[in-house]
Amino acid sequence: MKIKDWMNSPVQTVKPHDTVAHARALLERHRINQLPVVVDGVVVGIVTDRDLRNYAPSAAEQAAADINRGKAAGLDPNKLTVETVMTGNVLSLGPEDSLADAVRIMRRERFGAIPIVDRNRLAGILSRSDILDAFLCLALGAESPQDKAS
Repeated sequence: MKIKDWMNSPVQTVKPHDTVAHARALLERHRINQLPVVVDGVVVGIVTDRDLRNYAPSAAEQAAADINRGKAAGLDPNKLTVETVMTGNVLSLGPEDSLADAVRIMRRERFGAIPIVDRNRLAGILSRSDILDAFLCLALGAESPQDKAS
């Protein structure tokens, strides 16, 4: 089974200078957990819902910032950029790589998703949910979503 048969494409992405608030809004709107960070189609990082939660101010920090009229501006998700919270040096795979290789990497590295790169450009993303879909289809003897579209 090839990754290309299970990956999602097109992919929601952000740029390094986009705000954390923008990234958070995309995650919520599209009900996803990871966003590749790209510059001219090239993956330069990835930001996850956990990354964004870890950098969000707590209620106490936000209250203190409000009282002090923004002295904690570094915590403001409308000013904090994605590049400050993203993971760089992202491990990626290609569309022709096997789903089994992706599963091994995702389990070993504890990744929720892997960007799929073709000719140095973002081509898709493979998430845990996509792996579960593949497993379910395999267990039921069903076809991949791409086979059904043909």
